[in-house]
Amino acid sequence: MSWKFPVENKIIVVTGGGSGIGLSYGLLAEKQGAKAVLVADISLTDEAKLAIKDHTSFEFIQCDVTKWSDLQNLIDVSVDKFGDVPDVFVASAGVFEPSVLLIVELWKKYFLSSLVQIKLTRLAIRALLGKNKQGVVVIVGSIAGYSKQYPAPIYSATKHAVVGFTRSLGSAQDLQGVKVVCVCPGIVTTPIWTTGTPGSGERFGVNESLAITSDEVAEAIGDAVELAEYPGGTVLEVSKEGRRVIPEWNIKPPGLVDGQMGKGTTVPPEVIAKALGPILARTAAEKGCSE
Repeated sequence: MSWKFPVENKIIVVTGGGSGIGLSYGLLAEKQGAKAVLVADISLTDEAKLAIKDHTSFEFIQCDVTKWSDLQNLIDVSVDKFGDVPDVFVASAGVFEPSVLLIVELWKKYFLSSLVQIKLTRLAIRALLGKNKQGVVVIVGSIAGYSKQYPAPIYSATKHAVVGFTRSLGSAQDLQGVKVVCVCPGIVTTPIWTTGTPGSGERFGVNESLAITSDEVAEAIGDAVELAEYPGGTVLEVSKEGRRVIPEWNIKPPGLVDGQMGKGTTVPPEVIAKALGPILARTAAEKGCSE
């Protein structure tokens, strides 16, 4: 059975809250009357610094999401400062496909960074059960979680993982009182795409005409938290075509009509060519080589 969950007077924790989607949702939750918004990140953008300065309900907690102890600390700080564990956990921290081949230890760190949503969800459920209270976990996934991404296969694999994880925990709402849902955006104008970080739009030739804003994703997260129409296990897509709940079986691409993709939902050939360039160059260099 699903239920409404207004965030008014609730404690919210947002990993990756120092920029992009996480920051946008934190600001939205504050407008909706949240008691406290715990912004968890390695560092803050200038926009996030201003938000914390201007909003007394915001609390910055430096957090390396690959460390279990740092994630647990978010819950501990909530109890110490606000008297209770968080009511809503939004896992929006993420990384993109590395631009170069990495050594084993760096790959391990990449995988840990990509799957921290699973760790946070486990801690959230344990904390909420310990207080015998209802709560919500929102995992920020990606359309790549149920589509192919040849230029970014590892990223796609990790997003497939969190989509499957979310679906598998759908029953937690009825059994433990914790709703776990996943919001899956397409390309978003966040620092991953607008700066020179690995996996940026500069690398793939993606421009804003193909992207939605972090505020649009934040609004979808807000509805996924509050509305009963999105029960546990929901995978909610948000793209240029709007929103849709992704069923467990037999989905079509967003905006597909008579075999044609809608404007802004398909990737132009020149973008694909640019994304494939480094991959084809690397595989061409390796062709015929053996150790």
